[in-house]
Amino acid sequence: MLKGFKEFISRGNALDLAVGVVVGAAFTAVVDSIVKRVLNPLIAGLVGKPNFDDVLAFKIRDAVVQPGAVVTTLVNFLIVSAAIYFFVVLPMNQLAARRKVQAAEPEAPAEDVRVLTEIRDLLAAGRGAGDLGEPDALDASGARHRDESAPSWGGAATDRRY
Repeated sequence: MLKGFKEFISRGNALDLAVGVVVGAAFTAVVDSIVKRVLNPLIAGLVGKPNFDDVLAFKIRDAVVQPGAVVTTLVNFLIVSAAIYFFVVLPMNQLAARRKVQAAEPEAPAEDVRVLTEIRDLLAAGRGAGDLGEPDALDASGARHRDESAPSWGGAATDRRY
């Protein structure tokens, strides 16, 4: 849950964050209402009190210390956080993941482009990147030189020896 929320927040898009804050505030009101009108009465039915405010409460002179109120607030926070995560953050992360997958799938090249690319790669691997002419010959000393009488692939080849 924390990983997904961290992913949602770390996207860095201010618009998403603003929308999240507004939707979260509105959604918090709905969840607070559910907690106060549904869950707290259920807790009261089980425990005998609608919340934990008076649990472990004690007085020091005129001051009332209510550690149970912190527990009530913590329970409300956890309920609101879980509801916002499952109903807002999780769907937004799933939507963003779908968009990322759709954007990541490149369109397949046309068949003729694929064949031409394959031919280019084979020629480059077999002869070197810039040399599409006749293969070099070796002279008596072992040095390479081009046969100037052989036609080049780059020019008009009238000799059909291939």
